[in-house]
Amino acid sequence: MIEAEGLGRRFGDVVAVEDVSLQVPDGTILALLGPNGAGKTTIVRMLTGVLTMTTGRATVAGYDVGRQPAAVRARIGLVTDVPGLHEQMTVPAYLDFFGSVYGMSRAARVRRIDELLTFFELEEHRQQRMVGFSKGMKQKVALARALLHEPTALFLDEPSSGLDPLSARAVRELILAMKQAHRSIILCTHDLDEADRMADQIMILRQGHVVACGEPSRLRSLGSPETIVRIDLAEPCPQSLIALGSLDGVIEPTELAPDSTSPTTPALEYRTRQPLKVNPRAIEQLVAMGARVVSVTCRTRSLEDVYAAIMAGGFEDKND
Repeated sequence: MIEAEGLGRRFGDVVAVEDVSLQVPDGTILALLGPNGAGKTTIVRMLTGVLTMTTGRATVAGYDVGRQPAAVRARIGLVTDVPGLHEQMTVPAYLDFFGSVYGMSRAARVRRIDELLTFFELEEHRQQRMVGFSKGMKQKVALARALLHEPTALFLDEPSSGLDPLSARAVRELILAMKQAHRSIILCTHDLDEADRMADQIMILRQGHVVACGEPSRLRSLGSPETIVRIDLAEPCPQSLIALGSLDGVIEPTELAPDSTSPTTPALEYRTRQPLKVNPRAIEQLVAMGARVVSVTCRTRSLEDVYAAIMAGGFEDKND
């Protein structure tokens, strides 16, 4: 469990983070979203005991961060935006050093290092010093270091940054496996799709303040409760817009201009707040008029849309 209440940090007169409260139960992922300078990394540094908090309190794995920072650090895994590796060392020597710091036995260190080298596909680089590694390889080593002692809580700042698509996918699967193993995870990311797919809760920050927080589906509903419906037809149906416009619950029906997805066939689009009720009636009406419906596609506002609106000051979640 990771908990914080009224977390704040000032650097002189500059407020980096103000009045942030959060709760991450075991087996859940909280994603922190926000532009550079929003306070994501500062929050992680305070929760991991790297940076003292100006105000508030926090506990991680049952230990008070302010009073027991050493106990907290012994039970967490941390991947920062800058890995800070000892690049003149080989990977096994580097991980063995950290394993000894964590108090792992020699046998446990050897076993765990072999497992992580295999998982991150670093086995063939066992004898190489890290100074020649690519950014992606260094990120893999940083992740291996964070997971070495099988921590209770994980703090991950852009964990898939610099990784090729397959490695990034493997890291995401690993994070989800850690979640299923009842770890508490805080994930800082700029990848909205990654946050949307993985996180149980998303906290959006702007200038050190929480402007929205909740489940991904609830945040998407902040932008608009309406569903956008697209209907592709096999051929034009002249009265289709009139028919749709006559139905209760259909908002702004329009005929779409040809595009890459439908270069020649006509397509209609409308918005509705009641898709389960409105869509069947709309299709029935069109078919009754002789329209030949090819496909119906529904979509809601994306997390990217909501994020962009929040960053532009379009709205703020009043229930965060």
